[in-house]
Formats: sequence, structure tokens, C-alpha cells
Amino acid sequence: MTGVAVRPEESDDEAAIRRVVTAAFGTPAEADLVEALRASDAWLPRLSLVAVEDGEVLGHALFTRATIRTPDGTLAIIALAPVAVVPARQRQGIGDALIRAGLAQARASGERIAIVLGHPGYYPRFGFEPAVPRGITCVFARGEHASAFMALALQPGALHGVRGVAEYAPPFGTFA
Repeated sequence: MTGVAVRPEESDDEAAIRRVVTAAFGTPAEADLVEALRASDAWLPRLSLVAVEDGEVLGHALFTRATIRTPDGTLAIIALAPVAVVPARQRQGIGDALIRAGLAQARASGERIAIVLGHPGYYPRFGFEPAVPRGITCVFARGEHASAFMALALQPGALHGVRGVAEYAPPFGTFA
């Protein structure tokens, strides 16, 4: 990954992000999601990160506002999705660097909890653990996908005693 820098997205990165996300997923659906999130109240500009090498955007990771509805009220959290790297550069540590940089920025910003729906063999390396056994569910965590829904305490003890329903920003509804 030599020469790849991770930084927050800039306004002139939007078209490149769309190309990266579409290429990584093979469909524009996730790129449309990124654009819808960018236009929503869930958008956190400091947590939309790009990996750049020689001026070219190679990857993108996005964290947006989400919530957990608990018996005691609503907790503000962040959701990681999507993470995309151009196919020719996958498995070279770019996605890893994007996620680690995003989590570090989230911690530094005082965020307390992050959630992700992703591969159960990949995300635990960042500290994510299955959320459903902790008592945190969401519309995406059903049946065979339950083990793919994970949570991470960004601050010590942040997940202690937290139970409830995680709710992603409304643009994610197209995937429910």
C-alpha cells in the first residue's frame, strides 16, 4: 500500500467515489446510496474517507449517523457502509487503512458506538463483534445475516448494557 494516502473526501472527489463504488460492487446501487446519504441528515463529512494514490481515488469508506432505540431512549451511533476499493487494488490493505482511519477519526470525534453489516470473518479484526447476541438487532440482522451484523465500542464501556434496535439512516431503506 505504499504511496496510498487516506483523507476525508473533498467536493471534487464525488465523481471518482461514484466510479470506485460502482466498480467495487458491480452495480450503481451502492453509489446511489452514497449520494443519497451525502444529501441526508446522516452525513458526517469528516467520516467520508478516500484512499488516494498519485491523485487517483482508489477506495472509499463511509460512516454515517445511525441510532439505537433502547428502552431508555435513543443513542446516536455511526454505521459503516459502504466500503469500496477498485477491483484491481483489492486485497492490498486499502480497505483496511480506510476503516482504521475512519474508526480513529470517529473515536477522536467522541463517537461511542459503530455498527456494520459485513463479512463476519473480516470485521472482527477491527474489534467488531456480533451485535445480536448482545441484544442489538436491526432490520438487516435477520436469519442468515444475523452473524454479519456487528457492533464496536469506540469508547471504553460504550456497549455495556446497550440493548435495542439499531436504525440506519433512511436512504438505507432501499436495501431493506
